[in-house]
Amino acid sequence: MSPSAQRIDVHQHVVPDFYRDELAEAGIADAGGRALPAWNPESALRLMDLLGTTTSILSVSTPGTGFLTEPAEASDLARRLNDHSAALVSDHPGRFGFFAALPMPDTDASATEAARALDELRADGVTLLANSRGTYLGVDGQDALWRTLDDRGAVVFIHPAELPAPPVDGIPAFAADFLLDTTRATYLLVRNGIPRRYPNIRFILSHAGGFVPYSSHRMALTIANDTARSPLDVLDDFRSFYFDTALSSSPAALPTLLAFARPGHVLFGSDWPFAPTPAGQYFAGGLDGNVDTATLTAVNRTNAEALFPRLAATPPTPPPALPAPVRLRHAVQRSAARLVFKLLQPGND
Repeated sequence: MSPSAQRIDVHQHVVPDFYRDELAEAGIADAGGRALPAWNPESALRLMDLLGTTTSILSVSTPGTGFLTEPAEASDLARRLNDHSAALVSDHPGRFGFFAALPMPDTDASATEAARALDELRADGVTLLANSRGTYLGVDGQDALWRTLDDRGAVVFIHPAELPAPPVDGIPAFAADFLLDTTRATYLLVRNGIPRRYPNIRFILSHAGGFVPYSSHRMALTIANDTARSPLDVLDDFRSFYFDTALSSSPAALPTLLAFARPGHVLFGSDWPFAPTPAGQYFAGGLDGNVDTATLTAVNRTNAEALFPRLAATPPTPPPALPAPVRLRHAVQRSAARLVFKLLQPGND
């Protein structure tokens, strides 16, 4: 993990204190089975310096505003979250961007807030949970939102939520259910023609798309049989998505992702702070050590620059001049992460 990698991280979360307090008032202390992590801008920047990240695009993870059943309260929380994120971008030029939170499943209110965030706050895109209180992306009745996003050529970051079903004892939602949640939403978006009807929207799928690359042909044949479309057209729709590498750049998952995704459609992601620093180091090390230099440069930065032209228009922020003890500690941490990654890979027997 080079400190000069100049990564653009499209999957990093923000957990403001006021948001944590509202979740606590609602009796929510975790997201997807993982305790809400501590967060502040300083800790985010320290993680970025360790991973060689110049810019992180922040988003609010599950449950978003979906735990609020009163529409006005959900809309108000989304506005406050977006104003907070916009202030972070202003306070740390070049280091942060943000995907706006939307008060789903209220699509009309979400369209209104998306327009405000994109037009006035200059958000880099919007975050949509794969399902909001059981309503999945791609179902009927969401066209007002899709039109608003398509008119602006918006980037939509799709993040999983807990499945609208009882959890299975012993299986944390983030470990397996999140991958299915993303896959379900992607299936419905393709099945119901959203990428074709709204071609100006660029969708990013978290965690390498869940099961999408691995199961794409199986799903394409099912959709083709159901809709009388060509399986090749359906596969083309699945490949129209962008994918991040958060928790997914292992020797098992990364080759499948790179074999499936269109060139230029794989982006670096860390999932920090819900994925703790050692996990970020582990998977960043897996990316660094398992692809060629050109692919690494593309995934780390240039693919994101093409998706977010403002980041290409401004030279990367130079890494800070860290004190010698900090540089030494980072070097030791990177070496340890590479060693752990190697030790955890299965043998060839």
